[in-house]
Amino acid sequence: MSNSEIRRLPRRTIVIITVLILAGIAVFTILKTLKQDKMTEILATLGHGNINQIEVINKLSVEDKETRYKSKVYKVRFYDNDINKTCIGFIHMGRYNKNTKDFDCK
Repeated sequence: MSNSEIRRLPRRTIVIITVLILAGIAVFTILKTLKQDKMTEILATLGHGNINQIEVINKLSVEDKETRYKSKVYKVRFYDNDINKTCIGFIHMGRYNKNTKDFDCK
């Protein structure tokens, strides 16, 4: 067997990799926060103004088969302080900023 030499990564490469990882984490956190803020505003317009612990579980792109219009459906979970229940369900963002909801609160 031959002696294999282990080459260390240069310090500059390690710094670049660390900066990229930190930038990725920062972008992920910012996008998650913005999505939660957007859902908080939409839920306020739908009648759930006093909420906390909001979590956007999933985002789906859907298409109406008849009109071929594409829209988005968000699956959210939140705690409503007014009714003291945890709600989970869907928000459908349709045409002309028309939002519909389908929640189950327990």
